Amino acid sequence: MRLLYDIFIAFFRTGLFGFGGGQASIPLIQQEAVERYGWLTIEEFTDSIAFGNSLPGPIATKLSALIGYKTAGFPGLFVGLFGMILPSTVFVVVLGSVYIKYKDQSWLQGMMKGVRPVVVVLIFQVVVMMSKTSFGSVSAYIIAAFAIVLVYVLNVHPAITIVLALLYGGIFLK
Repeated sequence: MRLLYDIFIAFFRTGLFGFGGGQASIPLIQQEAVERYGWLTIEEFTDSIAFGNSLPGPIATKLSALIGYKTAGFPGLFVGLFGMILPSTVFVVVLGSVYIKYKDQSWLQGMMKGVRPVVVVLIFQVVVMMSKTSFGSVSAYIIAAFAIVLVYVLNVHPAITIVLALLYGGIFLK
């Protein structure tokens, strides 16, 4: 029972402070799952992000479900997912009406401008952390270069790029 409580609290905390969307929540999830509780190694966490990004839906909810499941089976999955979505659900219901009412006010626009750079830094932190374990071979750099060309030069949808990388890895990187 203590484990389920810890899972709930870890993801509730992440859901509570994960401003800026799922990608910005990744460092918070890493702090809880890898650093605080030791449920995953950094390599397992990076693999979880890669796996989660190959599936549809928000990454934060996928990670909470995946880590909860790995840690405590189906009860952990449901508790982790509930902990992650509860704060934002409450915030949307309660603060959504405040935002709609005051969205044109300069103080609220200023708050939004103030938090945007922080979100970018959090996302950058994820990139730095993931790059440490994702670029261990020449083939990883080649795959990354192809992904950049596909997504940014040829405008190939990121989902197609992910599927191609999965197929390549499954065939050639065994």
